[in-house]
Amino acid sequence: MVLSAHRQGTAGRALLLVLALITAMGMNLFGPEEAQAAPGPSFTNPVVREPDSADPTLVYDNGFYYYVATTWSSDVVMRKSSTIAGLRSAPEHLVHRGTGTQMWAPHLEKVGTRWYLYYSVEQCCAARRTHVLESTGPDPMGSYTDRGIINLLPDDGWAIDASLLKLNGALYMTFSAINPGDGLQSLYIAPLSNPYTASAFGTRISAPTLAWERQDGAVNEGPFALQRGGRTFLTYSASHCNGPNYKLGMLEYRGGSPLAAASWTKFSDPVFQRNDAAGVFGPGHHSFFSSPDGTETWIAYHANSSASDGCGTTRTTRVQKISWKADGTPDLGVPVSTSTVLQGPSGETGGPGSPVAIRNRHSGLCLDDYDWATAPGSDARQWTCNGVAAQQWDLTPTGDGYYRISNRHSGLCLDDKDWATAPGSAVQQWTCNELAVQQWKRNDAGGGYFTLVNRHSGLCLDDYGWATAPGAEVRQWTCNNLNAQQWAIA
Repeated sequence: MVLSAHRQGTAGRALLLVLALITAMGMNLFGPEEAQAAPGPSFTNPVVREPDSADPTLVYDNGFYYYVATTWSSDVVMRKSSTIAGLRSAPEHLVHRGTGTQMWAPHLEKVGTRWYLYYSVEQCCAARRTHVLESTGPDPMGSYTDRGIINLLPDDGWAIDASLLKLNGALYMTFSAINPGDGLQSLYIAPLSNPYTASAFGTRISAPTLAWERQDGAVNEGPFALQRGGRTFLTYSASHCNGPNYKLGMLEYRGGSPLAAASWTKFSDPVFQRNDAAGVFGPGHHSFFSSPDGTETWIAYHANSSASDGCGTTRTTRVQKISWKADGTPDLGVPVSTSTVLQGPSGETGGPGSPVAIRNRHSGLCLDDYDWATAPGSDARQWTCNGVAAQQWDLTPTGDGYYRISNRHSGLCLDDKDWATAPGSAVQQWTCNELAVQQWKRNDAGGGYFTLVNRHSGLCLDDYGWATAPGAEVRQWTCNNLNAQQWAIA
């Protein structure tokens, strides 16, 4: 390889290249490794600490996790993180300030291109009821329009812990309510004509009749659907949260009208419960979410660390991966201790499981953190492809088909310098920030190549001046699909 004299750090780069080649040769002695997504950064529970961490819902969308939970106020707040490990320190973003005295059990759900936030509110001198917010756009962080109360029961009846069920091409709302006949807090389901309007009142599909559903109080609440392989399960919290025996039970839909109790079969035993040896008590009120690569299912739930804790602010949010039994039913396992180190969900980088090289079709050179720089404003140029960290890039989805492109060595993101919009505008590396200048759309150019279009400028990443020598500039230019704007990403 010929190295130009002006390039700083070239001796170190050459040494790293040799080491990379030696490593690769050593790996080949044992045959090719299976390509799979890498796990995310390791973490320990709880992932969100008290006080705003009971009744969690956690969803993954376009490169980020979104988290909501009970706040003990009228505020609905949300956290956002690209990794589970990052949730603990993620800031709380105010989504909505309500008028009630307390907000419970928010549930976040996407229908079409909009997000819906369902939450229970206690208002002075009135029953707890379910309210709903609708996003004004595709961003889960808002803004939101208040759609008011969903009328789920006659006479403005008490209805909490609402979550959506999508079944047989229709929408339903599952929730918890007090049955007027026997006074038992039970599971109900109601049909919806749209995500914020019930087309009929709810009907009961489960009551706390088994002994393990009646410890410290007879309760069925917090339903959440889990679907796989054409089967629909409805998991729920059972017994009262005041004691350590709060736990999860499960129903399965067996066909027929989802509004009929006969269409659901209750499993005779709990599916997730206290683990005294691990110091986990009262695990319940949960949600499920998929790993970024879609290969894993995870549970988010709250639990206490003492048998004497109850329904208050001591509950914290924990997550762990679940598995599936040979008969097709979910295996939730047992709640792990707060000292257990867990690997993050598979593919948490948001793109492929490993970083990619970005190689120009005309020059044959790779996009490179020039001079191994680490300061904001550093150059990104082209250099002979060699596979070292300065040429490794992570593509993280930001929504609407755009990606953030971050360098493994510098930790910085590819950026439209100075928010420029003219052909010939410079690119740089800058502190990652989610703004439009750092969002790039990957458009298929054919033959395994792509163009990279900046969201702010509308210009394409370009091999400037059709250069072919190591150190060649990259800039932005009017998109033309010529070879100087085509990049192999692999």
